[in-house]
Amino acid sequence: MSAIFNFQSLLTVILLLICTCAYLRAMAPSLLDKNKTGFLGIFWKCARIGERKSPYVAVCCVIMALSILFSD
Repeated sequence: MSAIFNFQSLLTVILLLICTCAYLRAMAPSLLDKNKTGFLGIFWKCARIGERKSPYVAVCCVIMALSILFSD
């Protein structure tokens, strides 16, 4: 089943996107800072969410990991 149709998989993909974009912006800020608008602006916005809401994103990642580990 595709990640689009499975809600848990969709949340996992979104969390991974936010964490990856925040990591990329921390390592190479010029990659994401030059594309603040348009389609590639989505990645800049995900990086901003990951930076500003990092405790909440971290808690969500732990909860998602536990739910994936212990789901049937």
